[in-house]
Order: sequence, then C-alpha cells, then structure tokens
Amino acid sequence: MIAAISWVPKGFANSVPTAADPPSKEEIEEIVKSGVLDTREGGDDDEDMSDDEFGQDDDLSNALSAANALGKAIKTGNPEADSLTDALKELDMDNYDDEDDGAELFGSSNLYYASNKMDPYLKDGDEDSEEEEDMTIKPEDGIIVCARNEDDVSHLEVWILEDPSDVNSNMYVHHDVVIPAFPLCTAWLDCPIKGGEKGNFIAVGSMEPAIEIWDLDIMDEVQPSATLGGVAEKKKKGTKKSIKYKDGSHTDSVLGLAWNKEYRNILASASADKLVKIWDVATETCNLTLDHHTDKARLNYCVQAVAWNHFAPQVLLSGSFDHTVVMKDGRQPEHSGFKWSVAADVESVAWDPHTEYSFVVSLENGMVSGFDIRNASSDPSSQPKPRFTLHAHDKAVCAIAYNSLVPNLLATGSMDKMVKLWDLSSEPSCIASNNPKAGAVFSISFSVDCPFTLAVGGSKGKLQMWDILSDAEVSRRYGKYAARSKPPPPSS
Repeated sequence: MIAAISWVPKGFANSVPTAADPPSKEEIEEIVKSGVLDTREGGDDDEDMSDDEFGQDDDLSNALSAANALGKAIKTGNPEADSLTDALKELDMDNYDDEDDGAELFGSSNLYYASNKMDPYLKDGDEDSEEEEDMTIKPEDGIIVCARNEDDVSHLEVWILEDPSDVNSNMYVHHDVVIPAFPLCTAWLDCPIKGGEKGNFIAVGSMEPAIEIWDLDIMDEVQPSATLGGVAEKKKKGTKKSIKYKDGSHTDSVLGLAWNKEYRNILASASADKLVKIWDVATETCNLTLDHHTDKARLNYCVQAVAWNHFAPQVLLSGSFDHTVVMKDGRQPEHSGFKWSVAADVESVAWDPHTEYSFVVSLENGMVSGFDIRNASSDPSSQPKPRFTLHAHDKAVCAIAYNSLVPNLLATGSMDKMVKLWDLSSEPSCIASNNPKAGAVFSISFSVDCPFTLAVGGSKGKLQMWDILSDAEVSRRYGKYAARSKPPPPSS
C-alpha cells in the first residue's frame, strides 16, 4: 500500500544524488543498539520463541547434511539424483583452485588485447553513459516521494515523472530508501539541517513514536539525517517490560505531520498519544507540547491531522478522533484555542491556500465540512456552524487537497476508491470523479509546479496520476488557468 505522497518542488533536488558512505563501526553499533534491526512483530527475545521456531535449527542441520551428501558419489537408484551427483563429481569443485594456470577460458587463446577498443567483448561505455543519464534528475522532471509498505518491508520511493504536465510521460523509481517501521504520513521540507541555504528532506511518521528525517539527495542511506523523539531504552525484567522515551518524544504512532514553510526549521506532529507537538528540526528538540484534545467521553481517540495556516504561520489546526477540530496560536500556547465540533472522527484537515479564513475537514463517515474562522468563539458552549457540509463519499474521506492555482478547487480521496473534484465557490458541487485504480485511496496531492496533475496512492500500492484537465468539465471551467501554470519559454 501507499500510505502517503509528497511532491518535491522543482529546483531543490540535486541533479545527481550522491551515494551514501558505508556506515562506520560506531554507526553500526548504534543501529543495533537502537533496536531498528529487531523483529517488530511478536516477541524479540529468545524466551518468547516457540518450540517450532527452535526446531528450525534441526531442520537446517538436516538440510545442510543433505546438501553435503550431494557431493558424494552414492548411487541412489534414482536416475535424476544420480545424474546430479555425477555432474557435481565431474566438476570437482573441491579442487577448483588447484587447476592448471594455463587453462583456457571459453576455448580461446586470444585472452589479451592491446587496448579495450580492440577487445570485441568490451563495449565503448554506452551502457555506463545510459546508466548515468538515468540517474540524472533534469530540471523539468517532477519528483514524487511515496511511503510504501509491501510484504512487510517499508520504504520511501523517489519517483521521476519526466513531464509533470503530461501524466502519460515516462515515470520510474529513481531510488528508494528502506525505513524501519510502517509509514503513516510524510511531509517534505527544505530546512537546511546540513548547512547551506536549502535542503531536500522528507519527514516520516510511522507506527513508531520517532519521526525520522531522511535526505532525499543521498542514495542507499541506512540512517536518517535527524530523529525527533523515539525510544531511548527498553528493559525487560521477568514478564514486565519498560520503555524509556527520549525527552519530548511522542509515546505512540505518529499520524500526521505539517512543515512550516515560513519558519523552515519547524515541524508539527499529531499522534495516537493524543498530543500535538511542535519540533525544531535543526536541533532535534520538542519546543512545545499541546494537549488540547481532551474529550474524556471518548477514551480511545487520537490526534489524526495537523496543518499550518498559509497566511498566519503561527496558527496551527489539528483534527482528532474526539470529533473536534482545534485552532491554536503558537504565540499564545496558554490560550485554550478555538474549537469546532464535527459529526465523526477527523481524517484530514486543510487550510485554503487562497484565503486565511477558511479550512475544510474530512471525516470518517464520508462527509466534508468547510468552516470560516471569523465565526469562531473561545466560549466552550458556543458551537459555530460549518459554512457547508458535503456528503462527499460513501466511505471515509482519508485525503483532501486544495489546488494551489485555482481558487475554490478541492480534491477528495476516499476508502470507496474514488477521487472527486469539487467547486466550493457559492454552492459547493462535484464537477468530476475518477476511479484511479489505486484501491482504497489514502493520499492525494497536487503537483506544486503543475497544479493540474494530481498524484494518488492507495491500498493497491501503485502510484497513479490524474491529469484533471482531461475531464471536459474541468477543462471548460478552469482551462484559462492552464497557461498560468506553464513556465515561460527559455530565452534565446
């Protein structure tokens, strides 16, 4: 499945990512100590192993003995087994290194040539050139990062879409990064945590309490560039286990992330531990912990989503399974904030990028509601009404995304496998719908540089693209915006 999608804006990725340096002995010891390599499902101690698992050692010994017996010239009466034994004996692999130095390979005596150009078996480097070209990220390429899980292996895939304005153009995985835990959310950020003026990093929230920051410009990396929170120490005494967390850490899964574009070192997180945290990525410390989702009537809830206001970067929105959305100002953490009640568990929240007053929230019951913060009140007894409510889908609406170019254009993705486009001006209405063959839809995202290209990820684990201008109604309404999204032609 694909749990999360993030676009990388053009101009931030290195044209040729660098290969990671092999980990030092100290780094390897740190990885082992951190428990990253431990089995995450079931017990990770020897005493928790079943008798069947211990029995696998005996099975392995028997298998090795059988394999060793193949090299002995014992006739079994089975023609196939006997022919295999004869073949192994004829090869005489035990004495392979003792062969005469003068043995000819492939029956040829012309083993050496004056130069590589004269050797008919060597090519002129075309393959190396092609491989280098494939690894080069061109300025016009679109880059999408997918957080995937397949066969119990979790990883980040860095996809290249050679022409983001044409969803039928060549698309391929440039490189991937294996991560230690099941990913749930991502947020791209350009905080220059390694120095310089910019960076190209992805923050990953997972089933673990730690938030990992990975450098997308490094291939084959084995450790994140930064880690926010996480487990400091695990102890087991008899049947009791104790976990000590790092200072400021979440203590449960991280479900939502939001990077602050104005204060580039700031990242917000939402967690199943019912808390919202504000992190300084550069120092890897938690600056602020908010516990404003505290509905005692719903004990088994979590904070699902967070989003920064595009116009007031200190203002943070959070949505929870306690059926509330809360707006807090980071400059006034002691203030209780402003709260809106909704009819079901919150799946996602999003601020309108075209106005500072509006936001939308998607719910587990298939509804999408829009609110105007100018109607908010800090009075707990006040219940401000939504500006609109849509029965958007038949199942949970897991993902919502505003279009950054076209005002009032909203995309929604649902567990019902559909992606829909909505015109929220005046009377909100659905103007297009599409089944992208992604399965249950978990994540959608408009391209930053080509706003009519929508990336979709879901339960089938295959990244899908939708050129929304291919829909006649969308083209009729918003085709005039298309020219604005195209870059100017290069000067001669």
